[in-house]
Amino acid sequence: MQRALIDEERGLGVLKLAASDDVMRVLAKMAGGDARQALTRLEFIASSAATSGASEITMEHIERLVPSASIRFDPKADDHYAIISALIKSLRGSDPDAAVYWLARLLEGGEDIRFICRRLMIFAAEDIGLADPHALQISAAASYAADMTGLPEARIILSEAVIYLPASPKSNSAYMAINNAIQSIQKGNLQEVPECLKPGGKGYIYPHDDPRHWVPQQYVLSPQRYYFPGNLGKERAFHERLKKFWRRFSSDDEK
Repeated sequence: MQRALIDEERGLGVLKLAASDDVMRVLAKMAGGDARQALTRLEFIASSAATSGASEITMEHIERLVPSASIRFDPKADDHYAIISALIKSLRGSDPDAAVYWLARLLEGGEDIRFICRRLMIFAAEDIGLADPHALQISAAASYAADMTGLPEARIILSEAVIYLPASPKSNSAYMAINNAIQSIQKGNLQEVPECLKPGGKGYIYPHDDPRHWVPQQYVLSPQRYYFPGNLGKERAFHERLKKFWRRFSSDDEK
């Protein structure tokens, strides 16, 4: 940590701050042995101290800037999995207040923000999906921005995503579709590629030559129904469009 404080090229040396070994020991202890968390807190405290015109990081800075009630948890302990589970289920249940509370618990507990970001992106695809395709974009953008900025500012970025996700319409149709297709293949449904779809194959009709940008054409020899659109958000429009092209989307039957 002392090296990080004085390293001008890769650390905080440009701030021209000093800190005693006692101060560093306290920071390390408060981080519970988590080097990443200790360095993140050091960066936060150092930036605040430099902004105030200080030349040294003191215990007063730590007491003022770091919450006295650290709620750290062991990432291998039950609390870690219970809290992330509570966050995901709050998102799925469309409760932004509960979701942002559990996000705060994770952040105050010292959770790696990259772990949180991965879970948000998975949730956006699995539980919101095509009802609001922007949810995945927002989760991915928030993940990139949070990783680039780091804590404490990353908390604002993650909060925005964690409020957007529960407020979005929900659909797990993409999740179910790929599971259905994989299950079909595992049961032995291994079909040949239609001749017209092979490289250089004869009979392929180019859809963009049609004013509808669609033509009645066989893309699999024995079509099966894997995707069952939901009726919320943008997916409703997707469903209506597919009904115009494929009879199998006009009913809830599996064929």
